[in-house]
Amino acid sequence: MGKFISIFFIIAQLSLGSLFVYAGVRKFIPNPARKSSSTELVPGSTKKQMVKFIGGLKANSYFWPFLGIVEIVAGLLLISQFFAVGGAIILLPVTLNIFLFHIFLKPEDVSGGILSALYLVVNILITTKKYKLLKSIIYTNKPFQL
Repeated sequence: MGKFISIFFIIAQLSLGSLFVYAGVRKFIPNPARKSSSTELVPGSTKKQMVKFIGGLKANSYFWPFLGIVEIVAGLLLISQFFAVGGAIILLPVTLNIFLFHIFLKPEDVSGGILSALYLVVNILITTKKYKLLKSIIYTNKPFQL
């Protein structure tokens, strides 16, 4: 059983890492602008909110490339296997945001929601696998001294 769990975590780390390396690289490849019909963007619709959200992330000149770099670095850390917990910790807010994006701005995309929930669960599992190590880093009994 222990060998199965080890193989599962290796496959999970490689899969999540390669997925985010790919997603990060895609952020640097320009997409041709698509024309959207006026019937698609009904005022108050989640589609309009989604377009505004992504447009806001891309509107400033730094955040979209920064997100791409974070995804690439964290993905490479996951793929390395040696720094996988660090990569999982870095990706935790990213996967949480992807999940919440699908829940609130794209609720009609059930398969995307399930997939983003899977990313989040795998990321949490990778992070909590090394709970004792993280606990010893984050929490100490000793008071802070200068």
